[in-house]
Amino acid sequence: MTAELGPRPTRGEWLAGARPRTLPAAISPVLVGSGAAYLAGGFSPPRALLALLVSLALQVGVNYANDYSDGIRGTDADRIGPMRLVGSGLAEPSAVKRAAFGCFGVAAVAGLLLVALSGQWWLLLVGAVSILAAWYYTGGRRPYGYLGLGEVFVFVFFGLVAVCGTTLVQVGRVTMPALLGGIGIGAMTCAILVANNLRDIVGDVAARKRTLATRIGAPATRTLYAALVVVAALSIVAIGLVSTSWALLGLLGLLLVIPAVRTVLTGGVGPALVVVLKATGTSELAAAALLTAGLVIGTVR
Repeated sequence: MTAELGPRPTRGEWLAGARPRTLPAAISPVLVGSGAAYLAGGFSPPRALLALLVSLALQVGVNYANDYSDGIRGTDADRIGPMRLVGSGLAEPSAVKRAAFGCFGVAAVAGLLLVALSGQWWLLLVGAVSILAAWYYTGGRRPYGYLGLGEVFVFVFFGLVAVCGTTLVQVGRVTMPALLGGIGIGAMTCAILVANNLRDIVGDVAARKRTLATRIGAPATRTLYAALVVVAALSIVAIGLVSTSWALLGLLGLLLVIPAVRTVLTGGVGPALVVVLKATGTSELAAAALLTAGLVIGTVR
């Protein structure tokens, strides 16, 4: 008598469950942090690549952890956005949970090597807190993502910590362009989450998932999205003022998000907000790449 096997997702379904469209939020902070390191004269390709691996592994780990936790709670039962492995029944919850912790393990190993190379041993604590924050976003008995605090996590860990940490492990200190870049990247990554929660607001209210969007309502959430884009633009201007005017190239990347801002402010819902999510991620990555290019060009005398 053989045990009945549970559902086994294809590689394509696992890839979709990793939510590759969210990866600009992991790549962008490493780009900007490395650009700030280059400007400070301490850019290290091996350390930058390790920082990128940590960031990507954490992002995918968060996505799988979110899939698992929301799936077992039933909050993914009726969604407009991308496919979820657990909520759709394509994968056993335990398999998705293992995938999440596997990603966290990759991030931990890469982070340990990065800390050893940089000699910044206190960053081990930061790394441990980052992994715990990634899991308890939607995991545990009282996930803070269900308390309206998800944006705080995103701003701190995928903004300030990711950008400043990338610069720190290369240069040995946090520079002003890195700090300002962390604010801008954090704001744009928050904008992605805000748009996501605005899209899901009806379902989240029904599932009693208390995101920031469900707490403040759709009109205020739409205003918050636009305000975060403005903060990102102001941070680029500030970087240009304290370092090199070439940093203002980053503003060109933010032009891509203008149609998305218009959609949000004019009441876009459902599938229209899926387009907003993609545009926001694309704009963040473009702004980060152009800002980084500007910081590199700014070193040429």
